[in-house]
Amino acid sequence: MTDPTSQRSYDLVLFGATGFTGRLVAEYLAERCRDGLALRWAMAGRDRSKLQSVQSAIGVEVPILVADAMDEGSMRLLAEQTRLVLTTVGPYAKYGSALVAACAAQGTDYCDLTGEVHWMRAMIDAHHETARRTGARIVHTCGYDSIPSDLGTLALFDHVERTHNKKLTRITHYAGESKGGVSGGTIASMLAMMELSSVDRSLRKLLANPYALNPDPAEKGPDGPDPMAVRFDDEIGLWTGPFVMAAVNSRVVRRSNALLEFHYGKDFRYTELQSTGRGATGLARASALTAGLGSFMVLLQNSKARSLLAKRVLPKPGEGPSRTTIEQGFFTSRFVGHGDGVTATLTIRGKRDPGYGATARMISESALCLLQDDLPRKGGVLTPASAMGLALVPRLERAGIRFEF
Repeated sequence: MTDPTSQRSYDLVLFGATGFTGRLVAEYLAERCRDGLALRWAMAGRDRSKLQSVQSAIGVEVPILVADAMDEGSMRLLAEQTRLVLTTVGPYAKYGSALVAACAAQGTDYCDLTGEVHWMRAMIDAHHETARRTGARIVHTCGYDSIPSDLGTLALFDHVERTHNKKLTRITHYAGESKGGVSGGTIASMLAMMELSSVDRSLRKLLANPYALNPDPAEKGPDGPDPMAVRFDDEIGLWTGPFVMAAVNSRVVRRSNALLEFHYGKDFRYTELQSTGRGATGLARASALTAGLGSFMVLLQNSKARSLLAKRVLPKPGEGPSRTTIEQGFFTSRFVGHGDGVTATLTIRGKRDPGYGATARMISESALCLLQDDLPRKGGVLTPASAMGLALVPRLERAGIRFEF
């Protein structure tokens, strides 16, 4: 289908290029362009001088656009000029709504790094039908949350269909060995979400719903609450505990299933855990992880504790690890699937810090996939698997993220 936005001034606008993650994205896009990528792109943000500084640092002259996330007119003008907006400006519940509305209305593709379930639910309710009508593909969670979970599930399911002519009925994702820092933006989003949920009972109910992001969140399925206990997992021979991002990733995977017309089946089950190792050391790590996560969540429910943590302990938005830490980081995700008498596995291994270096590449390649690959022009508030599908996998592999069956 012909792209109605093809005559616009830019293919891609990077909004938030002066932030920590945004700058990493700018560097990666500049590197891809030096390697021969043909891309008409621009950088956008509130401060022209800071954008010029980034432009100078990355060594590629691109147009600079001044835009304010809190100004609806500014966001509309931004969306009108480009085929796609890649935004790293969060927390998205605070800074993202006007941009999503503008992109949906203008038929402009969009991708972000949000992990804010309540905000994604609001964007679905407000803009899914508009985006379907205009053809805008609004794709949330295009970073470590939730590319490995969403693409890993789709890749393993389709691999079993192709190689065994069978269907998996359940997949467990084990987030395993990793090295990297915690994103200040992610922390800010979590703090904001906990502040809202402390006074809004309906929000607490939404966040507890395993199907919170499905087209109809009231429709039930076979999955229950996210696992929160320590246990030894015979599937992989490792101790496991709760994975901190399961409450986001699992909802995204289930929305993908629904948007793909229940490609995995209506009785499909998906679970996420954190694997911590073998023996006494693995048990100790799983126990510490479970206790620490539980204590942290309790603290976040207290307004004074939230304020103290935000001021004195937790990283701020725009802060991040050193370049050495980013380059030396890595992550491993293991997927085990069962169904129709078959067991299958997939391991995804990523180079660089998952929350920064790998995430910058994931969202960049997601944007390029939407722009350059032969994908269905089907609009809506989508997920990585339902918007880009397996077309994204070879792009991720070229970016240093391997899929091993």
